[in-house]
Amino acid sequence: MTLAAGGRGGNLPIALTSFVGRRRQVTEARRLLSTARLVTLTGIGGVGKTRLALKVAEDSRRAFPDGVRVVELAEVHDPESLKDAVAIAVGLRVRAARPPLDVLVEYLATRRLLLVMDNCEHLVESVAVLCDALLRRCPDLRILATSREPLGIGGEAILLVPPLTVPDSLRATSLEGLPQYEAVTLFVERATSAVPEFRLTEENQGDVIGICRQLDGLPLPIELAAARLRAMSAAQILHRLTDRYRLLNRGSRTAPTRQQSLRACIDWSHELCSEQEQKLWRRLSVFAGSFELDAAEDICADDFTGGELLDGVTSLVDKSILIRDEPGTVVRYRLLETIREYGQEKLRESGEHPALLQRHRDWYERLAMRAADEWISSDQVAWIARLEREQSNLRDALTFSITGNAPGVTGLRMATALYPFWLSRGRLSEGRRWLERALAGPCEAEAEERTKALYAYSALAAMQGDVQGGMARVKEGRGLDLDTRDAVSDAFLTHVEGLLATAAGDFGRAVDCLEASLEVFRSEGMRLQIVEDLVGLGLATALLGDVTRAAAWHAEVLAITEPCGEAVFRTYSLWATGMAELQRGDPAHAVSLFEEGLRLTRSVDDPLSAAWFLDVLAWVGAAAQEFDRAATLRGAAMSMWQIVDGPTVRFPSLLVHRDECRLQIVGAIGERGYEAALRRGRALTFAGAVSFALREKNGETEPEPVVTATNLTRREQQVAELVAQGLTNKAIAEQLVISPRTAQGHVEHVLAKLGFTSRAQIAAWSVERSRDS
Repeated sequence: MTLAAGGRGGNLPIALTSFVGRRRQVTEARRLLSTARLVTLTGIGGVGKTRLALKVAEDSRRAFPDGVRVVELAEVHDPESLKDAVAIAVGLRVRAARPPLDVLVEYLATRRLLLVMDNCEHLVESVAVLCDALLRRCPDLRILATSREPLGIGGEAILLVPPLTVPDSLRATSLEGLPQYEAVTLFVERATSAVPEFRLTEENQGDVIGICRQLDGLPLPIELAAARLRAMSAAQILHRLTDRYRLLNRGSRTAPTRQQSLRACIDWSHELCSEQEQKLWRRLSVFAGSFELDAAEDICADDFTGGELLDGVTSLVDKSILIRDEPGTVVRYRLLETIREYGQEKLRESGEHPALLQRHRDWYERLAMRAADEWISSDQVAWIARLEREQSNLRDALTFSITGNAPGVTGLRMATALYPFWLSRGRLSEGRRWLERALAGPCEAEAEERTKALYAYSALAAMQGDVQGGMARVKEGRGLDLDTRDAVSDAFLTHVEGLLATAAGDFGRAVDCLEASLEVFRSEGMRLQIVEDLVGLGLATALLGDVTRAAAWHAEVLAITEPCGEAVFRTYSLWATGMAELQRGDPAHAVSLFEEGLRLTRSVDDPLSAAWFLDVLAWVGAAAQEFDRAATLRGAAMSMWQIVDGPTVRFPSLLVHRDECRLQIVGAIGERGYEAALRRGRALTFAGAVSFALREKNGETEPEPVVTATNLTRREQQVAELVAQGLTNKAIAEQLVISPRTAQGHVEHVLAKLGFTSRAQIAAWSVERSRDS
């Protein structure tokens, strides 16, 4: 069962507006998904491919017991980040030093999952290669893609997404008959949202029909036009559209009509903005994905005085140019991709583009540097959340810094500053790749800055067990020409040598290196490095068998981190201290430490650390003869290790504990009971598993079955059984003495109620149900 941030069902966004029309396309797309493993929705920008894909995914989700995962590619501009985007969407944290594709395949190979790859056109070749590889090696995976052009790989089923239906210009249409046309219905619904008193009347129906026709039934410009009713009448909107289209058609006769229509609508929306609003629109297009007000105020506010920028943002939201998102308590803004592309074109025409790119890069460098400076503080959780929200902008800033016309030291500094974030999120491979690119680029970095980047790369390599790769970078650092052999730079390299020695099993050398670097870090008051060094010492001394000394190191970590509210490193030390308490024979104190650590893993969304806590709580549960609970906790831990590419077993003795725990449970509840409890644990979400372990209210609720027969009528159950026997609709009709059309209706109801897309799924479900009964 997929265990990822979005929960058991996946990460489908909640629709904030109604879905209008498209019944035939939804049905056809679901039919194609039942027969083809790759379905691509194609069409021009603004035609509604993404919204249709999300609707199809929502309607099909019950057919995919391992969930539906949406990969939003509009914000991914670097082909090398494609696999990372997919891994993050499915909930993986790639920690092992293995090719990301292998990790993805291993995770998806045994899952019945729908992957929605949205906005593929700008990465179409890379997406095609990845989808082909995944489909060849993951037999139960299905992919629903949206793209302005097909992916062009074998087995792809293509569904062209047409514009919404509009009234025929040659046929008179009554007011009562207009709701049958999707474009009119969409305009009226969005118009009512903009102006609650708006109604479709005999007086305005001609103008509404004219708007929908002029816009060729394209959802995006229709929604933009409807929003203008705040300031204009339908007749005024139609007049402006008509004039603008005539001008555009004369200027570009070779462009497809629908592209002309979309362009004209956006041109027209642009003209309705004031000069300040137009300036802000183009400047805001420098952001990838979404952004927050503080970034806009610093990057885009040149020539804006007082509260003009905030007023401009508010105005663009009102005009549906900007979309206001509110994930949790934070307000963010974003431009639809088509609107952003238009703004970038205007930005290039204005001559401001190079300067805005540099300001964007500099601002995100400062953001990353501030986060690193304040990492060991009460703001750590907030920084993790902020950097997570800014991933698209940070990647763009890194790309510009490393591959721009004048690459410099900024990319190196930014990549180094993001090291603790990548470490906390388990994105070790991504971090190493950015650091490697930054180190390979032509920049005149000071030796000290380059040393820090080499340290960050090597530390991530150590976490992945890649001792050889890490040591190669340490040797490179030792060879740098440091004028006075800077003590801090030497300490960074010595520290990471200690981490690599731990990974290599040379624990004595690890302790020597880490103690030497700690002395320098203490003298310089470098709190992040001090804490990281102390955690490393606690691990290395424990592996040497010196439990007392290890406990002292971890106690110092807690003494530093608890008062300031730091969470990430504190979880490591809480686990280690709890283990020491277990060895001392105080399980009650150990459990309290484990539970405190679990709460912290939830606050920072760290499933790897949570898995260690759940695993050891399973041993405690087995010792307390709570065997079913212990097996459930063990199953949850196993699932979490899978989404971060497996546990890094640093304590060989833990394997013995796990084996003993399993034997205890099986001896008490049997192999079948153990496996059933494991399945329940694997089915828990991250939040559900933590809640279960903490015995919180509703935390021990078992997941609901994927499909049940409780909502099938008796006749529909009969039909399902006949489908399982291989009967056609005609044969079912003859068997039940009903019409073939009625039989077809019953089959469609069964598919809809069970969330299936094919008769084969009904057959398999029916057979499994008969076995269970």
